[in-house]
Amino acid sequence: MHIAVIGTGYVGLVTGACFAEFGVDVTCVDINEEKISRLAAGEMPIYEPGLEQLVTKNMQSGRLRFTTDIKAAVEQALVIFLAVGTPPKADGSPDLSFVESAARSIAEHMNGYKVIVTKSTVPIGTGEYLRKLLRDTNPRLNFGIVSNPEFLREGAAINDFMRPDRVVIGSRDEEAIAIMRDLYRPLYLIEAPFVITSLEAAELTKYAANAFLATKISFINEIANMCDSIGCDVHDVAKAMGMDRRIGSKFLHPGPGFGGSCFPKDTQALASVAQQFGRDSLIVDAVIEVNRRQRQAMVPKIEKLVGDVAGKTIAVLGLAFKPETDDMREAPAIDIINGLIKLGARIRAYDPVAMIESAAVLPDVNYADDEYSAAEGADALVFVTEWNQFRALDMKRIRDLMKSPKIADLRNIYDPKDLRELGFEYVGIGR
Repeated sequence: MHIAVIGTGYVGLVTGACFAEFGVDVTCVDINEEKISRLAAGEMPIYEPGLEQLVTKNMQSGRLRFTTDIKAAVEQALVIFLAVGTPPKADGSPDLSFVESAARSIAEHMNGYKVIVTKSTVPIGTGEYLRKLLRDTNPRLNFGIVSNPEFLREGAAINDFMRPDRVVIGSRDEEAIAIMRDLYRPLYLIEAPFVITSLEAAELTKYAANAFLATKISFINEIANMCDSIGCDVHDVAKAMGMDRRIGSKFLHPGPGFGGSCFPKDTQALASVAQQFGRDSLIVDAVIEVNRRQRQAMVPKIEKLVGDVAGKTIAVLGLAFKPETDDMREAPAIDIINGLIKLGARIRAYDPVAMIESAAVLPDVNYADDEYSAAEGADALVFVTEWNQFRALDMKRIRDLMKSPKIADLRNIYDPKDLRELGFEYVGIGR
């Protein structure tokens, strides 16, 4: 089977590379010529563990190729995935202009039956809207429409694709469903669950899943803030909660609020969908507000530890919104660093992979070569992203390098008792 993937961002690139690994013939298409040239040369536009090796292997095998020629890609493909961006508009609703443009290009070059699959996160009703758009473009076109939402975690995307919790296929077209089952046939061998739904249910599932996970994060952050006031440890509370199988332990880790390309955008989009259909979204609205307040609370927490930060050097470890990615979209580090700079602080920061991306959005930061050079002479050290390599630093060395041994551990990486015994002043989240 030959497939085309329109869009070579995070979702499109992972999807194309993983299907090629299954033995499928894949053409990835993008209108950005420079990006396609870099990909064809083996240069990755994103950091994702294992992705470069997977792309290189399947390019060398001839199963994966990159092009700007959408005509050739569409003509050869039986299944065409739409994996283009759907950035939020000012009102929080998704911008479908890239989806519409891609769909029109597909319609222009279709030469037989095609299955058109929305892999991008799109609002409810997009599938039927695309069906109408294609029919209006050419009433004679023969195609099926499918919603196949992705559930890929940045930093673990390849494993999530190869060993998914579930595969959701939303469609009313029996032929399209059969073709999608065949395409995902390798996953039947590991008994991955398949959920066959309507288009609308599949589209809503993606938003609902991300909003629920965001809810867990905002909930434990509120509990952590209560723990700070009460004087108990949120880790004890989260551990006991997580042992309840109805709740589960995942996403009960307090911090400076969620970020990234999905949770902020998708919670806003779900609230927009509810408004569109005349429904309230009280829980989702509260999740968004709690997250906004949590991010805002981080600078005062640091100020309480340090005092007046004007003229002081604050070391920041971790910039990406989460470990194992260079993604700076909606990263809490941006709000925290900008807030400190506004108060007159000097920022010296280090991240294992995100400093190039960070420099584009945080130009007034001094970027260090490693964790220890970041800490040297600092008046305080702030952990913002919980990279594994930060979990076992030589904290005696860190203490001796710092001008003032003060730590704001916004990811609760270290045990407060251990650091206080080493002579640090320490604040965490809910500890």
